[in-house]
Amino acid sequence: MKTEVKKLEKSQVEVKAVFDKEEWKAAQDKALDKVAASAQLDGFRKGHAPKGLIKAKIGAAALQSEAVDVILSDSYSKIFIDNGINPVGQPSVSIVKMTADELELSFTAPVAPEFKLGEYKGLDVKKKRVRVTEKEINEKLEQYQNEFAELVIKEGEDAVAENGDTVTIDFEGFKDGVAFEGGKGENYPLELGSGSFIPGFEDQVVGMKVGETKDINVKFPEEYQAKDLAGADATFKVTVHEIKSKVLPELDDELAKDVNIDGVEDLEALKKHIKEQLKSSKEAEAEEAFNEEIIDKLIENTPFEVPDAMVETEVQNIISEINANLQQQGLTLELYQQMTGQTMDQLKADVRDNAEKRVKYQLIVAEIVKAENIEVSDEELAEEIKNIATYYGRGEEEVKKIFAGQEDRIKEDVASRKAVDLVKENVAK
Repeated sequence: MKTEVKKLEKSQVEVKAVFDKEEWKAAQDKALDKVAASAQLDGFRKGHAPKGLIKAKIGAAALQSEAVDVILSDSYSKIFIDNGINPVGQPSVSIVKMTADELELSFTAPVAPEFKLGEYKGLDVKKKRVRVTEKEINEKLEQYQNEFAELVIKEGEDAVAENGDTVTIDFEGFKDGVAFEGGKGENYPLELGSGSFIPGFEDQVVGMKVGETKDINVKFPEEYQAKDLAGADATFKVTVHEIKSKVLPELDDELAKDVNIDGVEDLEALKKHIKEQLKSSKEAEAEEAFNEEIIDKLIENTPFEVPDAMVETEVQNIISEINANLQQQGLTLELYQQMTGQTMDQLKADVRDNAEKRVKYQLIVAEIVKAENIEVSDEELAEEIKNIATYYGRGEEEVKKIFAGQEDRIKEDVASRKAVDLVKENVAK
């Protein structure tokens, strides 16, 4: 067998393989043996018919087609390995020439793209400094106050519903004078100002008194889930049965204890806890934004195209991640599609840009590992296995057995992290 490799556009290679007469004849003989073993001809037991008769019956074209499968089975991997080609997707194969004495095949395979690594040191990226303001702390304290507030019935002829109050109402909705399905409720508790109902509904309840009945006119949003009501005008007949005002607890040590946080026994400790939590959350957000900006800069500095096969593989990875996250929430991918109204093709289209970005980033980081000669020691590998064991609550020996033979893959992950750390340490000061 002789092979010839040619690079094509968009990270593809073409390999032409020409098989000599002896190889091709051996493949045809092997194909004939295979067919003969299961052939059933009249007058002969299964597998015992003369090969000459079988060959005449199935014809040369069918035998040669079967022989191509034999050639592919025996030589497919060797063709790529011998030429140092590592396909990143399923190669396609076509027959260039096929006679009784000759066979020439052409393989087209997507491969990892070749590119010149752009600048990865001194990136003009800065992590945002975080600070927690008194206003933010006070807003969180107000949330706790609202969480532990009491609802007190408003009494008296002058008592009217105000924003922040909770009203108990009966309501029924009408479109063009006809009641519509799902538009009726009795003794429904509604917090005014919460935005729970259609825009404009709660504002018109403000000012109503106990026992009062009122027609409220609203317009359903254009994107409303019930298509027959989307963008439609409607009238709700509303009756108020009860009004409760919210009475906030004092902002003191007792409230701090009610919040029930370990180690928090007074208001000052609660404020300190809130500040630490807000700071931690902001730092995580800043780190995520910092990482995303680095990814964008690396991709901007190293422009190249990736083959569709690699993007498609990453799309499938993202879909699998979405499915796993949904399962943790007790949902399924099918239910998620029903809830969002998305087909699988639409879902794949939505994640495709992110998939392409991830592929490019992974390839760039791998090139940084090479450029910096980053290696992972046995000690670092052992530490990573220990971290994996701790994260999943397993024993180290158990983890070693699970990942036996996959140590190189773990080392690649560690090397990639070291490369990313190097990029972060060398951003523009």
